[in-house]
Amino acid sequence: MADETTQTISATNMDLLRFATAGSVDDGKSTLIGRLLLDSKSIFADQLEAVETTSRGKGYDYTDLALLTDGLRSEREQGITIDVAYRYFATPSRKFIIADTPGHVQYTRNMVTGASTADLGLVLVDARQGLTEQSRRHAVILSLLRVPHLVLAVNKMDLVDFSEDVYTKIREEFTQFATKLNIPDLEVIPISALAGDNVVNRSESMDWYSGPTLMHHLEHVHVASDRDLVDVRFPVQYVVRPKSDEHHDYRGYGGMVAGGILKPGDEVVVLPSGMTSTIEGIDLFNKEIAEAFPPMSVTIRLADDVDVSRGDMIARVKNAPQPSQDIDAMICWMATKPLQPRQKLAIKHTSNNARALIKDIQYRLDVNTLHRDQDTKELGLNEIGRVQLRTTRPLLCDSYSQNRTTGSFILIDEATGVTVGAGMIL
Repeated sequence: MADETTQTISATNMDLLRFATAGSVDDGKSTLIGRLLLDSKSIFADQLEAVETTSRGKGYDYTDLALLTDGLRSEREQGITIDVAYRYFATPSRKFIIADTPGHVQYTRNMVTGASTADLGLVLVDARQGLTEQSRRHAVILSLLRVPHLVLAVNKMDLVDFSEDVYTKIREEFTQFATKLNIPDLEVIPISALAGDNVVNRSESMDWYSGPTLMHHLEHVHVASDRDLVDVRFPVQYVVRPKSDEHHDYRGYGGMVAGGILKPGDEVVVLPSGMTSTIEGIDLFNKEIAEAFPPMSVTIRLADDVDVSRGDMIARVKNAPQPSQDIDAMICWMATKPLQPRQKLAIKHTSNNARALIKDIQYRLDVNTLHRDQDTKELGLNEIGRVQLRTTRPLLCDSYSQNRTTGSFILIDEATGVTVGAGMIL
């Protein structure tokens, strides 16, 4: 039975890969995504024709693949990516969601947003420029966000005559830098997004490279074991009470499984009340299923009529998160007005809402050098730092390294309703 469960989990999780692209301006992120979409046959003929027409109008003698992804007019005019653009495509073995994140330092917050849910981070570097401050900053942010897989794509190899020495130098320099970070899995691939070398099809010009193409790696990287399948965490988002006569006795609790494997018959505890019960059934749409695991959205029915509402969490009786009002976290600040001690903000953690007081800013992290500035008195726009908070009600949280869902939160300006910070619990 255990083997069948593992196979089911693997097959379901391998069905979808979320990855985020990052890199300096003009490293070719948008062109690479355009190439992936084009060579995986994920572009409609009229889309391709429109891009070819635009390219001819600008005097290009090739199809400008970046036009397929830079959707905002201001992005096209400046030739840069500003907002996070999500693209969807599929191959016979896997579905993909791409978060194309901006490279500019002033859009760090956008990159954090795009990479926070990614299974894999794809950092591009220009083979002519080598590693830049931006490249290192993006790797540090992906490491902070605990993105488990990282690919360094050495792009524009056609502009350095497909030199193995150039590739080797960049690979060794980045590998050495990555030892300071928390990067469990690293792959370095030489590509030319414009020409298509080693993107989907293997490059004849780089016969010295024996590793996988980018698409082969994306299709086969193992992500099933990245999620926490041990600690059961089910934040309740909604109490399901159908109004129809046919289901007038139905009472279920809807939400997304954040951790662990849930099965009918399991003994569970509802937090923060501490009431215990057993799972009577698990429903997915209109059918009952044998088990639920991350990141499935399901409805759970309990055997006992216990009081459960939005913001509560269902967990295992002997493996429940400890409620805490004192939170120690790394924060990426996203507002123009700096974050300062004694500031009061709203906090949203899973499906739970509370208010928070900033007790202390311990240090600001220089994401280029990893230096900790302990003299800082505030966090400015796009800066990352370690902060201590006190919440008005206990939060049922885990460390971010254990569970990226229950270990993260957002901070909201109560006056405007705008999200001003993203936090990772230590």
